[in-house]
Amino acid sequence: MEFNFYMPVRIVAGENCVRKNAALFAPFGRSALIVTGKSSARNGSLADVQAALASNGQAYAVYDQIPPNPTVGSVEEGARIAREAGASFVVAVGGGSPMDAAKAIAMLARQGSEGSIFTRAIGADVLPMVHVPTTAGTGSEVTPYAILNNDEKQTKTSISAPSLFPKIAFLDARYTQSLPRSETVNTAVDAISHAVEGMLSVRAGTLSDAVARESLHWLLGEYDALRGGELSPRSRQNLLYGATLAGIVIANTGTTPVHGMGYCLTYFHGVPHGRANGLLLPAFLRVCLRKDEARTAPVFAALGMGPAEFSDRIAALLGARETYDDATLHDYARRAAANKNVRNCAVLMEEGDLYGVFRSSVGA
Repeated sequence: MEFNFYMPVRIVAGENCVRKNAALFAPFGRSALIVTGKSSARNGSLADVQAALASNGQAYAVYDQIPPNPTVGSVEEGARIAREAGASFVVAVGGGSPMDAAKAIAMLARQGSEGSIFTRAIGADVLPMVHVPTTAGTGSEVTPYAILNNDEKQTKTSISAPSLFPKIAFLDARYTQSLPRSETVNTAVDAISHAVEGMLSVRAGTLSDAVARESLHWLLGEYDALRGGELSPRSRQNLLYGATLAGIVIANTGTTPVHGMGYCLTYFHGVPHGRANGLLLPAFLRVCLRKDEARTAPVFAALGMGPAEFSDRIAALLGARETYDDATLHDYARRAAANKNVRNCAVLMEEGDLYGVFRSSVGA
């Protein structure tokens, strides 16, 4: 048995875990930059982080101007603030956008902004990071990836390096309780997509597949709660746990064409990332099953259902679908075929296959 698995993030979970474990912030230095969006001030997460830092006598500055899909300009501004504040570490508080932005900020604060952020080599000199997720979906708290808008190429592009792994992730599902149902569903579907795509990666292995199956167990176990919109505190903790497990999967495997295809829907139409993945995933899996049944059958076994039931269940969560004309879908298939995620899939996808997935999923 051969596999390669790496997970350097310390994970601390449970109610009030930030305040209870405030001492864990202390070794990172005297001053922090808190990178967040606007919702953290309403869900209690920002107040908990501020209280934890204050109890250690650590100063902090707050940068809360991260847009829903982080731009290069927003992370460059964050890095400038980090340098001016003399921040010795970064605390990310929020969903995928603040967490991804924090990674880029932590890197730029130490390595400068010369050259394109998407093509430069990322060294080891990065401000240490602590992540506090407030959604249950992206798994960014345990990955080395940061996804940013790439306006030059009109898409979203990831940057990645081992140095972008956070040092600690705090998981407290209380911060997700005020999320609207749509965001709760979209982020949960994003996590399901991570687990499924991880199993279809060329880098998948015995251990990552085991974690993916465990992730799906917890995520799909809350399907009825997601559909009904009535989520108990336990349900939300289960979803957060499952999403973090799915993040651990893709930290080792990467993602597949589903993500590259979804970037088109997000960049050009503002479709939330997790929803975009969910719109495409059922049709993508049907193509995978047709092209390589041996590789895809274990995915459906992990899901505990066949292609038709999975498609129906995702459709019930997402509701009415967006639709786009045929010329647009051909353009998006062309763009997605050039994405590096295509080469990361164990089932070879041609541009025509990707067009077929788009047409089945969001065709007019």
